[in-house]
Amino acid sequence: MYRDKKVIVVMPAYNAETTLEATLAEIPDGAVDEFILVDDCSKDRTVELARDLGLTVVVHDRNLGYGGNQKTCYRLALDRGADIVVMLHPDSQYDGKVVPVLIDLLHNDHCDVLLGNRIRTRALHRDGHHGPPFRLRRCSGSTGNGESSPASGTSPGPS
Repeated sequence: MYRDKKVIVVMPAYNAETTLEATLAEIPDGAVDEFILVDDCSKDRTVELARDLGLTVVVHDRNLGYGGNQKTCYRLALDRGADIVVMLHPDSQYDGKVVPVLIDLLHNDHCDVLLGNRIRTRALHRDGHHGPPFRLRRCSGSTGNGESSPASGTSPGPS
């Protein structure tokens, strides 16, 4: 528990055997109550490794694609009583060291959702910068009022 909140990291996985351990190693001990890996019919040893590492593992019986995998991740986290859900892809493209910072921002009601940007992260990483940029967004249910889009952090343009 982070203070009084149950924190679950969900990991939508497909062939993540070679990067899973490195992804988990970056998350500070004690920052998360549970890890759930949802495997979307990987052809490697992702499932076996995740079980060996003590993660809660769910395996789809057929490949549902990324969107289907995300839905399973969120449903499972909420069913298991998560107050805060962190989606972290097990491919080491996001910096797990910032997970406690992000949890703190959510817990202290600075925002409703945080979004990392893995595309920008690759470019920054290539140029020698490390760690993902992230955006704070308080979602109002509508972006037609000139607020930033919760999906991308960009202005939705004229209404």
